Amino acid sequence: MTELESDLKEVSDRRDPDLPGGWGELLQPRNLAATTTLCLGVGLFAFNEFFISTALPTAVSELGGATLLSWALTLYLVFAIVGGMMAADMKRRFGARATLLASAAVFVAGTLLATTAGSMTEVLAGRLLQGAGEGVVAALCYALIPELFPSRLVPKVFGAEAIVWAVAAFAGPVLAGALTEYWSWRAAFFISVPAAAIFAVLVVMIVPRRGPVIHTRSAIPFARLVAAGTAILMISVSGTIDRLSYMSALLLAAGVTLVLAVRSDLRSRNPVLPRQAFGFDTPLGTGFWVVILMPLAHAAGSVFLVYALQHLWDLRPTAAGALSAVLAISWSFTAIAVASLRSRSARHRLLLGGPVLLAVGLAGLTVASASGALWLVLPAQIVSGAGFGVSWGTLSQLMMELSDDAERDRTSAMLPTLQSAGYAIGAAFFGLVANSMGFAESVPDAVLRAAMLAVFGGASLIAVVSIFFGLRMASLARAQGRF
Repeated sequence: MTELESDLKEVSDRRDPDLPGGWGELLQPRNLAATTTLCLGVGLFAFNEFFISTALPTAVSELGGATLLSWALTLYLVFAIVGGMMAADMKRRFGARATLLASAAVFVAGTLLATTAGSMTEVLAGRLLQGAGEGVVAALCYALIPELFPSRLVPKVFGAEAIVWAVAAFAGPVLAGALTEYWSWRAAFFISVPAAAIFAVLVVMIVPRRGPVIHTRSAIPFARLVAAGTAILMISVSGTIDRLSYMSALLLAAGVTLVLAVRSDLRSRNPVLPRQAFGFDTPLGTGFWVVILMPLAHAAGSVFLVYALQHLWDLRPTAAGALSAVLAISWSFTAIAVASLRSRSARHRLLLGGPVLLAVGLAGLTVASASGALWLVLPAQIVSGAGFGVSWGTLSQLMMELSDDAERDRTSAMLPTLQSAGYAIGAAFFGLVANSMGFAESVPDAVLRAAMLAVFGGASLIAVVSIFFGLRMASLARAQGRF
């Protein structure tokens, strides 16, 4: 085969999504470095989350500042979202390679600051830098997928990333706990530094040295980014407020700020979001609603399930944590199975079942809360995880394919960012729902059961809404011959 024929075949492979592609291709020399790099970029986000959450209580015991504990997650999450929103613009301005290396350096600086901290204030400053750096890294790792792989391998890349999340969910707390218990919490913090160094080396190896894609400099939309970040911050802070009236007012103000920021962005000549984001008449716009609503609904279980298992059913922390982690296992194994399908049409059909399975799983938790049937929790978690597993990778790929070339980076970078935003909004919203039902420490079981019933019932309804948007997205995409 001549060099020209080889190039033409590669182009054909990239355009034909139904050509067979096996898992072994990800391990071939031309794909192995790229696969490792993107999985490590996502892994930094996943492992860092579990490492820090496991080691932080010990750090607080040594440094003091227990009242600042929740801010360690809040600041990280807010700046990760803002970083993700900036990622596509930074890629266009400076190129993917320079942006990734600079963001990894910011992440390392934040990690070193938190590792050597002498007070909780310094830990918070480190977490802020970690979030800003990792938000950009995670977003660009998504944006680079369609550039580095043919479309037929994209499902398998998402499957590989699902494996990384599953490993992080289990190995992260265990390894961080061992380091904290037998060495120091600082060791658990520091372990992200060599991982980030390896990531930077791989970026140099596989990401081409390219200059900025744009040559005309437009102003960075600081006002919109600050508004969006402030709204997410208000949403996160609202979850720490006990008084229902103050919490409601803060959530309302955050919602208004967020809506105004999005509307202003979509009218701007230099938008952060794709032009069709959150529209109702395009498949991309309706798909964005699915992307944010599914994590928003799932946040109910992320925040309250372990607590409910311990206080309604008297399970020990290990058993409650294991039941909570079942969702991640189900998600990962289902995602791997779906990624192994060679037919894109089959994956698209399964995609529509994702929100349905999530709604069924959350309905199972609702029934379990109302009836006290502990046996329902396991199948509910399995079904909920399968809902994400059958849909998330295919949905992400479809969103990328529905975007035109000029906006694909924005769309790809927003996928993990919207996922984080969905969890942040959902955590605050369901906190409001629980508090309105009388949720508090040491409340009677009847009150707690009523609160969990409202939380999981509300989450089920949000999942049902995501079904509507999924069907709408499929109908609009089918009319364009894209589904």
